[in-house]
Amino acid sequence: MRARWLLLAALAFAACDDGSTGNPDPTDARPRDGAPQDLGLPDPDDGVPPPDRGAPDPDDGVPPPDRGAPDPDDGVPPPDAGPEPDAAEPPEDLQPLPTPPATGSVTAGGFASSPVCGQCHTASAGSQAMRDGANRAIGPFELWQSSMMANAARDPLWRAVMSAEVATNPGAEGLIEGKCLSCHSAAGYRAAGDGASVALLSDGTDAGQIARDGVTCTACHQIPAEGLGTPALFSGHWQAPAEPVAYGPHAQPFANPMVGSSGFTPVHSEHMSESVLCSACHVLETPTVNDQVEFTGHTLLEQATFLEWRNSDFATQDVTCQDCHMPSADADGEPINTRIARRPNGGDFPPLQPRQPYGRHLLVGGNTLILKVLRDFSGPLAAQAPAAAFDATLAATRASLAAASELELGALTDDGDRIALPVTVHNRTGHKLPSGFPSRRLWLHVTAFDAAGAVLFESGRPDAQGRIHVGDAVADFERPGGPVQGPWQTIERPEQVQVWAAQMCTPEGQPTWRLLRGATYCRDNRLLPLGWRADHPDGPATAPAGVAADADFQPGADTVIYRLPAGTVRATAALYFQPLDARFAAELYALDTPEIRALRFYLAQVDQTPEVIARAEARR
Repeated sequence: MRARWLLLAALAFAACDDGSTGNPDPTDARPRDGAPQDLGLPDPDDGVPPPDRGAPDPDDGVPPPDRGAPDPDDGVPPPDAGPEPDAAEPPEDLQPLPTPPATGSVTAGGFASSPVCGQCHTASAGSQAMRDGANRAIGPFELWQSSMMANAARDPLWRAVMSAEVATNPGAEGLIEGKCLSCHSAAGYRAAGDGASVALLSDGTDAGQIARDGVTCTACHQIPAEGLGTPALFSGHWQAPAEPVAYGPHAQPFANPMVGSSGFTPVHSEHMSESVLCSACHVLETPTVNDQVEFTGHTLLEQATFLEWRNSDFATQDVTCQDCHMPSADADGEPINTRIARRPNGGDFPPLQPRQPYGRHLLVGGNTLILKVLRDFSGPLAAQAPAAAFDATLAATRASLAAASELELGALTDDGDRIALPVTVHNRTGHKLPSGFPSRRLWLHVTAFDAAGAVLFESGRPDAQGRIHVGDAVADFERPGGPVQGPWQTIERPEQVQVWAAQMCTPEGQPTWRLLRGATYCRDNRLLPLGWRADHPDGPATAPAGVAADADFQPGADTVIYRLPAGTVRATAALYFQPLDARFAAELYALDTPEIRALRFYLAQVDQTPEVIARAEARR
């Protein structure tokens, strides 16, 4: 038990440290000097002005976000910021979608918008509730609001991909939009009732406001325990109870204040602290159609993060999704014991006593790219969180990515007329790396130097748009219609790049970048979690593909042998992560919809440099 606690404390610290490593907790986006906190909440008596959506306050203790630039001391050339000479000019009509109405305090269809919950579930200067041992504010609303979960329905990449599926499969709009909304806009979709479409995200109805809240409070906290973890409830098929409730992990909840202020009855249920809660949306199957938009009888397991966790050491050691993504330890690794709510006017509820466990609603993943878009375009996207909160979530996300893997370089040894270098990447997460939607990838950038410091070999260098280069040109496998890259066991030419990703294929085995055309994965060499077993009940669903001949592709790690030129005396390796694979983006941009134009508008104005999540060096 002590070993498990030390592991959880380490995970919490790595994901959320705000100490000497320079990785602030999102709570640092809020003042801690005793002044009233501006959270944009609907309390009419607090006299707090609307939130400032501008630049971070230089005095709030949140450092500027790390843009992921290469370390100047590692000998890695900086990304090429210029476009290729043959790159197509983007259309001049790139523009954002119309700004939707802001989200207010509303209820509809048994659900509520987040400001309804925020009136009691945010820290206040006049209350001791929702603070950790260092007096940092850790209210659920203030941490959640800058997460990708909170902004799942504002995510312009999701909107663009959904529009591409609709454009590719005319007549299937209802199926596509309903499937997507059922998780990305879980509460609003259900509040709107049958026939809800993407138009819900831009209307001013109560259901529309709740819809723009993405994965909001009254969605997750109204998923019943019955049937969770079974295929019947996968793919967003859960249903809320007939009467509004708020499931939580604490026994004997003090119900009257919540019932009176929101209409929701708090109910104790242990499943809120269990991974099975996440299974309702983090196992997702989509049907396959052909060019005539006819069902082929196939289904694609678009994402299987919960199944991957269930087939890992994390599950057998009882390390849950919440332990990493909603840690019950503070940024110093100490257990949190605090009141879970306050009065709407800012004071404490006298009957409430401190409780634990208390999960910090960080909900940090790995998508730094769209977090930057949400921060920089919070106005057009109607995001609730201030820029400083997004900066803090970005920092916590980068810290989480840094803890997700380990890069190990062997010795540089003679191998005939070459120098051999084994490079091993270890997966330290409880699921595949990367996991989730198949637009994500890892890859290695390896550079070899001679004794004078000249570059002898390079594989995997990205430019500022995240495209991998071979020499001075964008690699062919990054272009629409180009070949599919790897995977490799041995690399000795610059055009060979080790990429870990999932490649969808049609029933005929042809690569595709459209979900509804995908029937299987002709390549899935994403790193398996430790403890993965082929003979586990979830083994077939989570099995890799295209790696049968790779003996060192094992649960938890994969090794690639680089055969470098003679004369190599030093080699550097950087492990890159990208939430939007440049090839996936190129295939997406081959279509033209308002949502795709909006995504391109946003991305053209933010830093697209992929994230370096691990580095290592070897010398002779």
